[in-house]
Parts: sequence; C-alpha cells; structure tokens
Amino acid sequence: MDATTPRIRVLVAKPGLDGHDRGAKVIARAFRDAGFEVVYSGLRQSPEQIAEAALQEDVDVVALSSLSGAHNTLFPRVVEALRARGLGDVLVIGGGVIPHDDIPRLKAAGIAEIFTPGTPTSVAIEFVRRWYASRSAAVSS
Repeated sequence: MDATTPRIRVLVAKPGLDGHDRGAKVIARAFRDAGFEVVYSGLRQSPEQIAEAALQEDVDVVALSSLSGAHNTLFPRVVEALRARGLGDVLVIGGGVIPHDDIPRLKAAGIAEIFTPGTPTSVAIEFVRRWYASRSAAVSS
C-alpha cells in the first residue's frame, strides 16, 4: 500500500455481556498488521453504542465478535442500528463460536460473512479487501 491508497477503517466490537475478547484482539491486530486502520470498542457494548462508534469513527467495516451465544440477537441489532444511522453501506462481518446452522440466518440479517474458530485471519483480511475493492470500483464508475 502506498501513501495515496486509502486505509480501510475497521471497528472491531464485542456486543453484549461476553467478556472474552482474545479473538477480537487477535483479529484487530491482524487487520492492523495488514494495513487497516483499526478501532477496538472494548467489552460489553450495546448495538447502539457500536453503531454510534461506527458513525463517529467513519468506518468502512464493523467486525463483531461473540462467544456468548447471543449472536442471533445482537448481530442483527447492530445491523439495524447502523441502518438507523444511515450506515447501510458499512460492511458487517462476524466471528466467534457460532454454530454453522446459524450462519444463513445471520447472513439474511445483513451480516456479510461469519468466520468461525480456526479460520486463518488471512481469510478475513482478504474478504474485506475484496469487498473494499469492489465497493471502490462501483463508486468510481
């Protein structure tokens, strides 16, 4: 990446009462090391707090992490809170201990992709890069 290439801005967030943030910190560091600009929201954020942080930080991507089993409730609420603030174009991805049976429901709710345990961080990085390049091409045409 050169100095003229815009940096992809990512908010890594932990919605709900889940106090386990190792995975969120691992992906935040991986995104940072890949050249993304990363903001970590910290633990125990409400969907509304996450959406407000996304608005204030002007992020391109919200990366949600959940190990609590509340992903089916919290992830869609984050998407709704983003849309309520006019941030429907922000990419929302998720990760954590999420049963494969829940993934279609989350994608239908607006989560672009779910990364489960064991997924190499490079897979999430490349997913975001491809989305960003596609969005940038669409905006410039």
